Amino acid sequence: MKVAILSGSVYGTAEEVARHAASILNAAGFEIWHNPRATLADVLAFGPEAFLAVTSTTGMGELPDNLQPLYFAIRDQLPAAWRGLPGAVIGLGDSSYGDTFCGGGEQMRELFGELGVREVLPMLRLDASETVTPETDAEPWLAELVSVLRG
Repeated sequence: MKVAILSGSVYGTAEEVARHAASILNAAGFEIWHNPRATLADVLAFGPEAFLAVTSTTGMGELPDNLQPLYFAIRDQLPAAWRGLPGAVIGLGDSSYGDTFCGGGEQMRELFGELGVREVLPMLRLDASETVTPETDAEPWLAELVSVLRG
């Protein structure tokens, strides 16, 4: 199965989590594509069969700058071929920001919903105020994702 990892990061933490997720999924036998500066054409050319979004949250609960162009391109074009494909989201944030906690991840969940991408696991919320090793903290959830994607 071909899994596209879409990532957005401000300070690099979400990027680390995305790279770690890529290595775990790759080791599990999935074909992985990940490019933090991806365009919609890049993603379409890969022909994904599943999605993983890994994103931090910035500002008032927005997506990081590097993910916004891809997000808007997908939202504007809503590729019909992605309807029904499995997807999951890892959101990074800081719970001290209250109701904008993991807002970037929530935006990706909503986009997947609009696309008809099936959410196969509840969003993993990684809280910067509670962890210094988010990539390690994501491992049990990623193991579950591998299991779900194998079906």
